[in-house]
Amino acid sequence: MKYYSRRFIKPEHLNPANALFGGQLLSWIDEEAAIFAACQTRSNSIVTKLISEINFMTPARQGDVLEFGLELVSAGSSSITVRCEVRNKVNHLPVVVIDKMVFVCVDELGRPQSHGLRANVA
Repeated sequence: MKYYSRRFIKPEHLNPANALFGGQLLSWIDEEAAIFAACQTRSNSIVTKLISEINFMTPARQGDVLEFGLELVSAGSSSITVRCEVRNKVNHLPVVVIDKMVFVCVDELGRPQSHGLRANVA
């Protein structure tokens, strides 16, 4: 797995327990994974179809730096499946693991369209 980007956890990202708010992290993950999917398909018209079980492993705290790891699992005719791991940059402890995120290429009317990748990449 390659780690593509990093985020610094600031006070405005925290929940009442002084840990990273899960919704904030999920927003970052969706954005990072969509960018990754768009780069794989060379398409800017990508939508999130499915995010499988989200496994929160360890808390992240203010001042931590998170790394976002992404890898292509498979490709259908209009969709691709991505795996995501978010880890602490310093100690490499996993913060979140998502085994399956599905993105679909769509046309201007929101209908699935071919992305041109070969199927079953993994």
